[in-house]
Amino acid sequence: MKETWMERKHKYTFIDGKSGFTLSIAGMSFSDSDMEGMKDKFEKAYGGMLKIEAGEIKNPDENRKVTHFTDRAFYSGSSLFSDVEDFAEKLRKGEIKGSSGKKFEYAVINGIGGSALGPQLMQFAIRGPYWNEQSEQKRQGSLKIYFLDNTDTAGFADVMEVIDLEAALVVNISKSGGTQETKNNMIAFEAAYKKAGIDFSKHSCAITMKGSSLDNHAAKNNWLKVFEMAESIGGRTSETSIVGHLPAALAGIDFRKFIDGACHMDDLTREKDFPRNPAYLLSAMWYIAGKGRGDRNMVIVPYSDRLVLLSRYLQQLVMESLGKEKDLDGKLVNQGLNVFGNKGGTDAHAFIQQLNDGRDDFFVTFIEVMKDALSIPIEKGIAMGDYLHGFQAGLSSALRNKNRQVIEMTVDKVSEFNLGMLIALYERAVAVYAEFINVNAFHQPGVQAYKLASKNVIDLLLKLEKKLQDITDFEGSSSDIAAKLSLEKQEDDVNGILAKFADNPESCKLNGFSITRRWNKDAGWVYRIIKN
Repeated sequence: MKETWMERKHKYTFIDGKSGFTLSIAGMSFSDSDMEGMKDKFEKAYGGMLKIEAGEIKNPDENRKVTHFTDRAFYSGSSLFSDVEDFAEKLRKGEIKGSSGKKFEYAVINGIGGSALGPQLMQFAIRGPYWNEQSEQKRQGSLKIYFLDNTDTAGFADVMEVIDLEAALVVNISKSGGTQETKNNMIAFEAAYKKAGIDFSKHSCAITMKGSSLDNHAAKNNWLKVFEMAESIGGRTSETSIVGHLPAALAGIDFRKFIDGACHMDDLTREKDFPRNPAYLLSAMWYIAGKGRGDRNMVIVPYSDRLVLLSRYLQQLVMESLGKEKDLDGKLVNQGLNVFGNKGGTDAHAFIQQLNDGRDDFFVTFIEVMKDALSIPIEKGIAMGDYLHGFQAGLSSALRNKNRQVIEMTVDKVSEFNLGMLIALYERAVAVYAEFINVNAFHQPGVQAYKLASKNVIDLLLKLEKKLQDITDFEGSSSDIAAKLSLEKQEDDVNGILAKFADNPESCKLNGFSITRRWNKDAGWVYRIIKN
């Protein structure tokens, strides 16, 4: 007799009675035999998780332990936790002031990747999009929070438009201390404070490893505060550490509850009985759906405005962890899982048309928040939040009826505890899936490769700056200039750098020359180099 939908739903739904968290994988295309076939992989993954938590080296490429699962179990009772809470409280009360005696009102979080995405997700989820517009009274003295997460001058200019340097705290987050994007923003702030005649040291703090270049720079310049980050916690798994704590504390967010939620999920995902372990269920679905090769895209759709950044956060966690060229045995595998997403029901007007009628190359995860923020009646017996539920349930049903694959999760509300649970769930699922496919989830050689390639372009830029000073009133195409400077093999990069110079004349003047360009329909862009 064929299994009914509700029988399957009951069979393949995990429910945590304590938190109300649920995970249903019933809408995925798999059978009992598929799960039985995963038994050896489950056993291997379970052993791998035990090794991680026992402190064995699980990042062999960098010879590092992986401690984010275990460290957070003790973090809320640590002296570092107390130090952060004390620092944030003194800022709120005005006991720590800026160099001119003003109470701190703004905090700029300067980081990239895991040093920004987690804090951004936390801030948006718990404080919402309009936190910075609230009065100090409503914020109870907590700081307005802004983020710099790139080396785009537009981002820096935007922040400078809205903050008062005398009342701003700059939090520089870089594990190695040498992250170029973060370093660039730090240098820009140092210059801005110097120009304004304000002592930057009384407005800056750092989160970094002990002995890093950032740590040394902060000590040399007598910065306000330096918080130590553990070497064994990677950026994309750092949200439950000091990296997530300080930005949250500055906004008055209860980080202890967040840690409690993460630790509760850690307890659930240590379960050896695989059908009762939500992380194993989740990772098994990824593996089966994508045939162990990531053949399907992962679509994340939280039905909550406050969780709109979750898909962006998971892009880094999943893709940087699992997108690997080689496995742990050195075999070429080109593994990975593509992640994209939006929020429901906005997604119905964005990309659900394709999910419903287009290529069947995905599985979708719906995350529903059960408790409405407000009770807003729309018509008799129907509230505004009921429509959001109807959209989610209807879409899930419509996709399943077309044999599209669906995972469903629910949490009772958006809270620090539940956000901690979600992050810990995906961290464990990623680590388990990495065991399934035998890759190192805790390094990022592709990121290092792009950084090296970028450095080569910067090196060429410096070389061009020097060589162009020797050309007087020369005019020609980028090809002509590359040939004149014996850089023919790098013509494409030369062209890009010349265009950048031409559109940023103030920067070039500092280096003894200026460049203009004009468009010629036959020759293309024609550059003119003028010695200052």
